[in-house]
Amino acid sequence: MSLIENFQNIFKIEELKNRIFYTIGILLIFRVGTFITMPGVDAAALAQSGGGPATDFLGLINLFVGGAFARAGVFALGIMPYITAAIIIQLMGAVVPYFQKLQREGEEGRRKINQLTRYGTVLITLIQSIGFGINLLATQPDAIVVSSTAFIINCMIVLTAGTVFVMWLGERITERGIGNGISLLIMIGIIAALPTNFMNEWNTQANAIIVFVEVAVLVLVTASVVLLTQGQRRIPVQYARRVVGRKVYGGTTQYLPLRVNAAGVMPIIFAQSIMFIPSTFGMFFPTNETVQNLTRWSGDFTGLTYSIVFFTICVFFTFFYTAIVINPKEMADTMKRQGGFIPGVRPGKQTVEFIDNILTKITFPGALFLSTVAILPAIVANFGVTPGFAMFYGGTSLLIIVGVGLDTLQQVESHLMMRHYDGFMKTGRIKGRRRM
Repeated sequence: MSLIENFQNIFKIEELKNRIFYTIGILLIFRVGTFITMPGVDAAALAQSGGGPATDFLGLINLFVGGAFARAGVFALGIMPYITAAIIIQLMGAVVPYFQKLQREGEEGRRKINQLTRYGTVLITLIQSIGFGINLLATQPDAIVVSSTAFIINCMIVLTAGTVFVMWLGERITERGIGNGISLLIMIGIIAALPTNFMNEWNTQANAIIVFVEVAVLVLVTASVVLLTQGQRRIPVQYARRVVGRKVYGGTTQYLPLRVNAAGVMPIIFAQSIMFIPSTFGMFFPTNETVQNLTRWSGDFTGLTYSIVFFTICVFFTFFYTAIVINPKEMADTMKRQGGFIPGVRPGKQTVEFIDNILTKITFPGALFLSTVAILPAIVANFGVTPGFAMFYGGTSLLIIVGVGLDTLQQVESHLMMRHYDGFMKTGRIKGRRRM
């Protein structure tokens, strides 16, 4: 069956069709909101002065929120405060007993964690909105038509309300649409910038052949990232035969999948968060020369020193985050309770050491490849690619697009398979990623 027929099958399933249209509608609402300028800002004056902040740090934020940051829109902070809050809560779950208890409480614990994440989102947004207001007052004073105090208060109210509304839109997509709503909102903001950046690249390059070569390289990089995202090492697990009444359970061989990139995009997000600390301080102290010099260093993503530091931090956080999300001891205990064992390996401590050894061996090349993808935009930018278009060659942008795309396709394929339709692939299944 052809790919076109598979897409036609999507619209034969009423529930799936409604979910897709609902998701598209929510994404359109989000895109419209990114063009609404917040009160107290003269949109025409802001556009004439260069469209808002333009440093690499702020430019990356602007990429994730679909251009709303540069336009001083009501969605200027987008969903990023929610992502930050979720990361903090997840990290606290590894070290704080209270959050560890919540993670073990099942659905009730997840509801409490979600509620705490929402509260954290509001708090982080309030703090970031103050920095946004101070930075805009310092960099674009002619575009502000109200007093400084009124504008800061306005930023806190409007941007917090905007982020909470975007968070609600994402939850609606997850509940009634298709795919992970929060991730889709980030992805649509990134993709929205692709046509503009491609046209800038086209107009900048004197030779069209160079652009075609760049696109070909981009396709190859994307394919390699798909392989990285899908790659896994399957460990065979044998389950003992058990007789319960008249039924026989077990006696089969299953597989324990260990992903080459179990950490997903999180190591790059962590590394960027650290590299952005000077830039964050720079938003609050726009007139301090020392802070601004440090901000310029941390914002120069094409610099050699920046790339080396960024690469090293990415490798470290790949191992760190993999250790958080994958617990070999817990895997071994669960396997033992279910009567499973790895052939040739004793249950208990030896199984833990075996899984940990395999995990280390596959994580190391995965960390090197992921870190290379992270600094790939800097590499291609040094070869003459415009910075805006270079962002799509790797880093968070490409990993999010690939990861969210695979996750959404997996959900669509699940709906098709449940109704006895063929999926998108004739052999195998699309393996989704672990969500952000």
